[in-house]
Amino acid sequence: MNKPADRSLTLIGAGLAGALLATLLARKGWQVDVFEKRGDPRQQGYAGGRSINLALAERGRHALRQADADEAVMRQAVMMRGRMVHSREGQVQLQRYGRDDSEVIWSIHRGDLNITLLDLAEQAGARLHFHRRLDQVDFERRLAHFTDEQNGGAHLVEFQSLVGADGAGSSLRAAMLRERDLGERTEFLDHSYKELEIPPDAEGEFQIEPNALHIWPRGHYMCIALPNDEKTFTVTLFLPNAGEPSFASVTTPAQARALFERDFADAIPLIPALEQDWQRNPVGLLATLYLDSWHIDERAVLLGDAAHAMVPFHGQGMNCAFEDCVALAEHLQRTPDRAAAFAAFERERQPNAAAIQAMALENYVEMRDKVDDADFLLQRALERTLQERHPGRFVPHYTMVSFMRIPYAQALERSEIQRELLVQATRGHDSLEQIDWAALDAQILQRLSVLDDVPGQGGPR
Repeated sequence: MNKPADRSLTLIGAGLAGALLATLLARKGWQVDVFEKRGDPRQQGYAGGRSINLALAERGRHALRQADADEAVMRQAVMMRGRMVHSREGQVQLQRYGRDDSEVIWSIHRGDLNITLLDLAEQAGARLHFHRRLDQVDFERRLAHFTDEQNGGAHLVEFQSLVGADGAGSSLRAAMLRERDLGERTEFLDHSYKELEIPPDAEGEFQIEPNALHIWPRGHYMCIALPNDEKTFTVTLFLPNAGEPSFASVTTPAQARALFERDFADAIPLIPALEQDWQRNPVGLLATLYLDSWHIDERAVLLGDAAHAMVPFHGQGMNCAFEDCVALAEHLQRTPDRAAAFAAFERERQPNAAAIQAMALENYVEMRDKVDDADFLLQRALERTLQERHPGRFVPHYTMVSFMRIPYAQALERSEIQRELLVQATRGHDSLEQIDWAALDAQILQRLSVLDDVPGQGGPR
């Protein structure tokens, strides 16, 4: 039986957030034990769950820098300058995320990133325990019951505090819910996803533009493709669960090919194993998890997907979880009172998690339905112009979320004001020459304050 020390923490989950938090805390002198139900991916290969490629943005990179992990991670990352939009007719158009290559996001493979972070956690002094499934928690006696996934053996571990970084299906959250009501609500999206792959070409190179997130928007559904450093693309088809087309109507490899021939014709030559991928890869569910409370006094706290799982359409789930790790580590360093640290962490992060959850849901509609819409494109052009006219004051939504570290809640509040101004200013117009600039400038000066944390403006990054 393990006897906890004064600065000991027991982490559940050795995924991305668990490995990063373990590194941050171990480097500050904490005794960290990490328990993971799966095997060590460094020995047996990555066998994760949802494998949608990850989009690494400034928030995530800042967290990695705190753990001296940014350099190792970025060696595996592929730059994405913007959305490469594929029309039904096969035309393509790049819609940049930012103004230049200083404002980009990065595609990275979940498994490669997890392995890198596990190495860093172990080097920092964290102790990793694999094949350990959390079965139950005796919160009164502070005993965690684990089962060895290899031989079925039982392990009893004393703990001072448990931290749940074990994802949307969190075992610690389930144990906490047996102890008290956390106000858990899960809202499933009426869409799901299926993964496919674009392999390298005959010369071993990327088949399509590597430095972009490719989108085939089709109204109520879409395909996306993100680059990998081995010159492949991970393709994800998002469809409704019911209707036509949907995962109810497209069930066989032959039906999948027919759908692609009709709606994604230019993608078919890129995916030679379409039918095999369809047969082999499961349909993945999409959901948003809400909790009223993330902690139980000083005994347990949740972060990342275990506390606030979200749909992947803003590419911020990992970035948000990494922000959680930095915030929790800072609160634990600030006070020896664990209950106070957990409560302060929850107060800081909960409004921001709710904000990015809402923005992620909203971004799905934008990606599948608006990126090739004339009104939307005019608003984007106006957004860029206003960014130049009012530097630091009119800051595009995507810039605030992906290239800055202002709180998500603040980004959402400002984005709603800016969207209202963009819609009003462009209503009934088809070019920027028709804009009433004097009226629009006056509205912006009245309704938007200057932001401190602005790329290129000297603010903190």
